[in-house]
Amino acid sequence: MRNTVLLAEDDRAIRKSLERALTLEGYRVRAVPDGVEALAAIHQDRPDVVVLDVMMPGIDGLAVCRVLRAEGDRTPVLMLTARVEIADRIAGLDAGADDYVAKPFEVGEVFARLRALLRRTVPDPAGPAEDELVEAADLRLDPAARRAWRGERELDLTRTEFDLLALLARNAGIVLDHSTIYHRIWGYDFESGSKNLAVYIGYLRRKVDLPGQPQLIHTVRGVGYTVRES
Repeated sequence: MRNTVLLAEDDRAIRKSLERALTLEGYRVRAVPDGVEALAAIHQDRPDVVVLDVMMPGIDGLAVCRVLRAEGDRTPVLMLTARVEIADRIAGLDAGADDYVAKPFEVGEVFARLRALLRRTVPDPAGPAEDELVEAADLRLDPAARRAWRGERELDLTRTEFDLLALLARNAGIVLDHSTIYHRIWGYDFESGSKNLAVYIGYLRRKVDLPGQPQLIHTVRGVGYTVRES
């Protein structure tokens, strides 16, 4: 069965070109020009993955993502954005986006990101038992329910934030290098200059390591990241 993609992009040329490329790649695509039509289409027939342009008239991509997450919709969301500053990426994380592709982009990169997002929604029956509770220091994660706590405080995490924290917690005390994290979380290799991981780590710290609490997420410069007690 073909995966379905909801594509929301106000630039007609980009929308038509990407719709054609996705269709040729084997996806079933519904393409719309703005956020209002995107929400209507998603509510009518939920897709497997959503591709949202950040800048759209009326309701922009960030607003669409916020609405979906507020409704409890965890459908993977890939953002298309010309905004590459850290603050703009953090705004997307706050809205609940799972990954980004910066414009101008190669269509092959979009395909790779979509494949990675879709793989994360389907459990691997041959893989390790990853539904067991995960504990590290005062962190607790329930992968089956996709809920996480630090002490008694429940953490409000996006899909990518949860997956990243679970990966680090399962390997508590071990420094995971950038390439390993990119491969496990995003499904593609680390590219020099990519800021995705640093942005997600920074935003995850804002939720996990509150002022006054011992720091759990640590950076090992030039190598990667680890979860351990200070």
